[in-house]
Amino acid sequence: MDAMKKPLLLLFFSLVFPFSLTSSVRLTLREGSSLSVDKPGDTLVSKDGAFAAGFYPVGENAYCFAIWFSKPSCSIHNCTVVWMANRDHPVNGRSSKLSLRKNGDLVLIDADRTVVWATSTGSSSGSSVKLLQLLDTGNLVLRGTQNVVLWQSFDSPTDTLLPLQNFTRITPLVSSRSKNNFSSGYYRLYFDNDNLLRLLFDGPKITSVYWPDPWLNSWDAKRTSYNDSRVAMLDRYGNFTSSDDLKFLTSDYGAKVQRRLTVDYDGNVRVYSRSEGQEWSVSWQAKSDPCTIHGTCGPNSMCTYHPGEGRSCICALGYEREDLSDWTKGCKAKFNSFCDRKVETEFVELPHADFYGYDKGFFQNYTLEMCKKLCLDLCNCLGFQYKHTNCYPKLLLLNGQYSPGVDGGIHFRLPKSNLSYKLPRIEYAALQCPANEVLLPRTYVKRKESLAIKILLLFVGAIAGTEAIVVLTVWRFLHGTRPEKGGAHTDGYHAGPTGFRQFTYDELKKATRNFSEEIGRGSGGIVYKAVLSDCRVAAVKRLNEANQGENEFLAEVSTIGNLNHMNLIDMWGYCAEGKHRLLIYEFMEHGSLAENLSSPTELHWSKRFEIALGSARGLAYLHEECLEWVLHCDVKPQNILLDSTYQPKVADFGLSKILKRKGLKNSSFSRIRGTRGYMAPEWVYNMPITSKVDVYSYGIVLLELVTGRSPTGGGLANIGGGDENESKRLTSWVRERKRTEVPTRTWIKEIVDPRLTGEYDIRMVEVLVALALQCVEEDRDARPTMSQAVEMLLRYGDEDKGEMIAA
Repeated sequence: MDAMKKPLLLLFFSLVFPFSLTSSVRLTLREGSSLSVDKPGDTLVSKDGAFAAGFYPVGENAYCFAIWFSKPSCSIHNCTVVWMANRDHPVNGRSSKLSLRKNGDLVLIDADRTVVWATSTGSSSGSSVKLLQLLDTGNLVLRGTQNVVLWQSFDSPTDTLLPLQNFTRITPLVSSRSKNNFSSGYYRLYFDNDNLLRLLFDGPKITSVYWPDPWLNSWDAKRTSYNDSRVAMLDRYGNFTSSDDLKFLTSDYGAKVQRRLTVDYDGNVRVYSRSEGQEWSVSWQAKSDPCTIHGTCGPNSMCTYHPGEGRSCICALGYEREDLSDWTKGCKAKFNSFCDRKVETEFVELPHADFYGYDKGFFQNYTLEMCKKLCLDLCNCLGFQYKHTNCYPKLLLLNGQYSPGVDGGIHFRLPKSNLSYKLPRIEYAALQCPANEVLLPRTYVKRKESLAIKILLLFVGAIAGTEAIVVLTVWRFLHGTRPEKGGAHTDGYHAGPTGFRQFTYDELKKATRNFSEEIGRGSGGIVYKAVLSDCRVAAVKRLNEANQGENEFLAEVSTIGNLNHMNLIDMWGYCAEGKHRLLIYEFMEHGSLAENLSSPTELHWSKRFEIALGSARGLAYLHEECLEWVLHCDVKPQNILLDSTYQPKVADFGLSKILKRKGLKNSSFSRIRGTRGYMAPEWVYNMPITSKVDVYSYGIVLLELVTGRSPTGGGLANIGGGDENESKRLTSWVRERKRTEVPTRTWIKEIVDPRLTGEYDIRMVEVLVALALQCVEEDRDARPTMSQAVEMLLRYGDEDKGEMIAA
């Protein structure tokens, strides 16, 4: 009797305490086997015990399959990770697993049974898969028959290169986003097309190389571009060699210690070493001055370095912090653009400061007064650097550095006022309120029937039927698939590194102060200003009572949340609770293009051209670069928003029409969509709807940018009447003036917005009008694509300024 009780008790405790008794450490994983996130100790280890591979926590209930140093021993929350399979798509902390299928595929499966990551070795390999093994080098290897390597982690590194791991042109290293955020960051170590190993800052808006120093030729940087093998390696002793002649020895060269080369989240490349029982120490680094790393402080901000505390950021004169919790967002101007209105300006010099790049040009043998005049003649000049009779007018203030060792200084252009501009002191300025890691909620669709069967199978023979029902009830109570009313979490809540998340209705009600501050409205709903719990200012669009079901709404929101372009509004999250449907966007300081075109403060010509170009880029991305085909259906000035620097972002896209690309040729719409005056003829004549309807609407927006006249009002009564379509009246008026008035100067002067007071570029106006009229052709096939429109604007936007008309 006792002999029978023992296995039953063991079975019972293994069911009740699965984390402690079902964990296992393995040397290999064979076909048909899995590693489970539910078992914290379910890992692969190398023979020497130096490395382990398993599920690593990266957030609240969020895990990545990773490889880390396990010797000397470490807590699972503070091990040194060297590789991740799914750094940008964490999986749930329950029911996720890594499986080596019998067909040879190594797959990472999320809680909702979707495949998040896979090796794709099952169908492509000529050899059957034998096993998965973690080598003493830290390389995770999938072997076939006769020990053939079918896949290995060394061929797809994340941010770390291990000794004896080849670094090639197809294996760049990409930093993490921050110290505690393992998702892909902004810094990249890679072999460039000129065969040189470089460091790149690849930010949301700006991309720039900063190592080796970009002003150096390859031979001055002691590199060669003539070897196109593009391969590098760090050996066990600390010797790094690269095909571009970059060679170095670590400071502890020769010692038999653990090593790793990592692109850190701060943009520096470092080699770390440690002996057993010791902490990691830096034995080599690429940049000795951390303030020469691009992207550290954001626009209009300068990096300062303090040996005791590290680097920090200070704002340029006349600017203030954009976000007190994030240096990378830089600083914003305390004054309006000098192009907005005629305002007297002065120059204030800040010695020992520099902003690298984005000069209007390089002007030699200039006096200080000549340099000042040159900057004053450019409305978008923000200041200049003057050094050794050389003048560098600055159109953007990026990659700033402020240090006693910097030669020369910056002369900031600032509005004249009675206020004195106080020169900053070189001192450490800590973040006032460091932001918490942003979490990504995700609801997993659970298959209740299969879960019930699984639970019944686990308990059958161990507990009586009544006990199984009790346990199942408790389990469902603790891990139900529906969120509690007003609660912040849902079943399978998935926390990750991005900012797209689900909000509860109560959260948004509190953030908008009971929807009290309205900042816009349209046919789709009303937009309110909100301050989220993490202090971010947001715009919350409360959609009119939706006809969509929740699943359809969530599917479309998910697609839009994955869109990422500098000229598209960022969606931060959504709410789908009961009948409530809300979308959460970034807040745009300068409102809509429509508001700015109708306000007394006119948009300067250069801003209008940049708005035209940026809007075209955003629409081109929607039409041609998304995995899903997104048709806007309502392009108009009200849906083009302007940020703090008047950069345009297309808004209200996506929920109009999202199709798989295979549906491009047969798109259908149940109703007419758009706004009167901006709608293409296809809507009226019931013709097939394609991306050319957005092109037509964009053409009308261009005409409004040039003329200042809205197709739905604003002076149309003076340029034609009758019951014709409003857009036809505007286009006909412009075509008529262009055809009858000669020379070019005459008809342009007649149609251009009088609020520009004659300050515009004739050639640019001609280009915009020509493009606009092509976009509004009746025949959709005669209209350009949005990418062609971008090319046309770029072609003329880079040319020198044309003749300026005096008022």
